[in-house]
Amino acid sequence: MAERSTAAVDVADNSGDDPLTAQAGKATTDGAAESQDSAEKTAPDTGSERQDAEPAITTPELHSGHKLARRYRLEECVTRLDGFSSWRAVDEKLRRAVGVHLLPADHPRARSVLAAARSSALLGDPRFVQVLDAVEENDLVYVVHEWLPDATDLTALLAMGPMEPHDAYQLVDQLSQAMAAAHREGLAHLRLTPGAVLRSSTGQYRIRGLAVNAALRGITAEGPQRADTEAIGALLYAALTQRWPYENDAYGLSGLPKGVGLIAPDQVRAGIHRGLSELAMRALVNDGATASRQEPPCTTPDELAKAVAAMPRIRPPEPAFTTRPEYQRTTYQQGTYGRPAPHPGVTAPQQVATPPAPLQSRTGKVLKWTVAALLIAALGLGSWQVADKLIDRGNEPTGPDSSQTNDGEKNPEPESGKPVIITGAHDFDPLGTDGSEKPAGIKNSYDEDPSTSWTTDGYFSADFGRLKSGVGIVLDLDEVQKVGTVDVSFLGGDTSVELRAAPEGASSEPTTLDGFTKVADGSGSNVSLKPGKPVQTRYVLVWLTKLPQTDEGNFRGKVSEIKITS
Repeated sequence: MAERSTAAVDVADNSGDDPLTAQAGKATTDGAAESQDSAEKTAPDTGSERQDAEPAITTPELHSGHKLARRYRLEECVTRLDGFSSWRAVDEKLRRAVGVHLLPADHPRARSVLAAARSSALLGDPRFVQVLDAVEENDLVYVVHEWLPDATDLTALLAMGPMEPHDAYQLVDQLSQAMAAAHREGLAHLRLTPGAVLRSSTGQYRIRGLAVNAALRGITAEGPQRADTEAIGALLYAALTQRWPYENDAYGLSGLPKGVGLIAPDQVRAGIHRGLSELAMRALVNDGATASRQEPPCTTPDELAKAVAAMPRIRPPEPAFTTRPEYQRTTYQQGTYGRPAPHPGVTAPQQVATPPAPLQSRTGKVLKWTVAALLIAALGLGSWQVADKLIDRGNEPTGPDSSQTNDGEKNPEPESGKPVIITGAHDFDPLGTDGSEKPAGIKNSYDEDPSTSWTTDGYFSADFGRLKSGVGIVLDLDEVQKVGTVDVSFLGGDTSVELRAAPEGASSEPTTLDGFTKVADGSGSNVSLKPGKPVQTRYVLVWLTKLPQTDEGNFRGKVSEIKITS
């Protein structure tokens, strides 16, 4: 089984109302207690069902510190249920946290769990929490998954309140596309609950437990695509309303009022986006019929993904800026410095005598003529000096020995490029979901302090987790200037970077990556980017294309200093 150098986790049990969290760093963990699993049994069946009840099986008695394959050290048991257990563990070979599911080799579902884990690992889609290993060893079967220390599950997100329309749009868009890709490979989830969906610090949604969670519990479905589609619709419904779309409470959410049936989200809560409300109803079990449009139902994740793509894109809310208080002029700036304040009861004069125009007196006229004469004399002297220089230059030898003076000394080399002042900068993330990447730290990239840096989000691989081709910083030079060299210093390891420039005649800063032209590239900790020939531009883009790995196991770029010379 191929290894992945990422840190994350999958879950053994996503069914509880209150997700468990690992003690180390409050990481999203592998499940909930047995008492929480009973809460899911009250939720309605969405097309999946458990297989025939098996006899009670004893979960293997393992303890913290036990090692599997002399590599995976068990740290904390987070779930013990239905004859299997789930653990937070440490991969001592790669020095990273992982999640492990354990069950006896003679467990009735051991073979189906192994098959599901291996099929899920072959998918290799970064939108799913990855299976790292699936092994039968002695009398144990264990499945090793990623661990996501910086992710938050949807259960915790919904506990904070309904989502904004843009966030809900991103949720249904990413989940439907991911599950459509999984079903094209013949894989279903069948337990797509709020606990099975994670949102990373970069805003990406990832699905955990693909095929494995259902296999651990013996869940099957006659229509797996319909079951997963309805599950996505229920998650969208919950994101819009903070209510579970059935009468029973589940996953920490209140159900709908008894006897009213399934009502549209915009009838549950005011101000809900109309298009998203109708989309949720099309995915749930109501034949897709709504009172307003009678749209056909979405019965597969692919149909749901196409319905999302057909909607007008919902943009993120504009950032809120606070206006500065109105500038108050002082009495000195108002021209009243030194004037006595008017006494109470005395009316100030409405008009002030206008002072005479400057330099209109006799003395002023003399001064003007004197200055004019000095300027004429200075211009004449300057012209004479320029002419003299040109004559001397014309008399200089042009042969091969012209680089030396009469004394045999070589002329000094031309002066190196002058520094170009960076008047402003901002993050540039046109390929990201929210269009932003750590904007608060941008000033650290050109503050002339090598100890500070602009740090990107963390990713699961050097190529940005295959989510986008790069991220960067746009530098504003205030006006079109010649750019000869851009020196970029990085912290944390070698980083691949490109230098891109906006067209010289651009009337405004480009908003897309294609609007900038690549003029140089390089890799290292201190990279000097020199175009083939100096470029004239106002906007310079430093575009990171490959990130170094951090001690925590993820990948981040850290731009320490950027200096530009002409």
